[in-house]
Amino acid sequence: MNDPEAYDPGADVPDGCEPEAYEPAVDERWSEGQRSEGQRSEGQRSDGQRSDGQHRPEGQLQRQALLEAALRIIERDGAAGITHRTVAQEARLPTSAATSAFESPDVLLTAALTSAMELETERLRQLTAAPADGAGTAGGHGDKRRMLARLTAGALADRGPQLAEFELCLLAARRPELRSHTRRWSEALADFARLHTQDPLRVALFIRAYEGLRLQALLADVSPAAEEFEAMLWELLPDEG
Repeated sequence: MNDPEAYDPGADVPDGCEPEAYEPAVDERWSEGQRSEGQRSEGQRSDGQRSDGQHRPEGQLQRQALLEAALRIIERDGAAGITHRTVAQEARLPTSAATSAFESPDVLLTAALTSAMELETERLRQLTAAPADGAGTAGGHGDKRRMLARLTAGALADRGPQLAEFELCLLAARRPELRSHTRRWSEALADFARLHTQDPLRVALFIRAYEGLRLQALLADVSPAAEEFEAMLWELLPDEG
C-alpha cells in the first residue's frame, strides 16, 4: 500500500468468551463499542455522563473506540493496515481524533496489541483465582481445565484480540521493551498450570503447547469445540497421583 502512514513491520522503530461455567468480568474497553456523533451505547448520554452516574470523558471514549477499530483492522488486514486515517474511518471518527489520541500509527498499533493481551491475561488470572466447580469431586481441578477450554473456545469466536496477541509476540521479538506484556501472559499460564502440577518441565510444556493449540485453531477453517480443547488440556495437565 502507498499510504505514508502505513505501519512497516520491518522498519526501525525507536523505543518508546463466554464459557458456561465461568464468565470473566466485563472490561469496558471492549464493551463500549464504536463511538461517533449520533452513535452511542445504551445508557450513554451526549454529555459523556452514563446512566449509572459514572462520567467518562469523550476523549477516553474515543480512545477506546479507536483501539477497538484497530483490532478489527488487524483481524482483517494485519498490522500493515494501521494508519491514523484507516483506524479513524473504521471507528467512524475524524482523523484528528486518532492523531490527537496517538502520536503515531506505531503508538496506536502498540496500544491496541498490548491492551488486547493485557485483557486476555486478566481473564486468565480471574479464571485461575475463581472457585472450581465441584472441586471436591473426582478430578479435583479438572473442571478448571473444562473452564479454560470453554474460555478458549469462546475467545476464538472473536479473532481480533487473538490475532493481536500473536502480532504482539512478533513485534516483541524485534522490540524487547514490549516483552513484559508477553511475559505476564506466560506467567498467567504458568500459574494456571500449577493448579495441577508442580513439575517445571510440565508447566513449560503446557505454556508452549497451549499457545500452539491457539495458533493452530486460528489457522483452521473451523475452530475446535470446547470439548476438543478440554481433552487436550487433560493430556497436557493430567492429575498427579
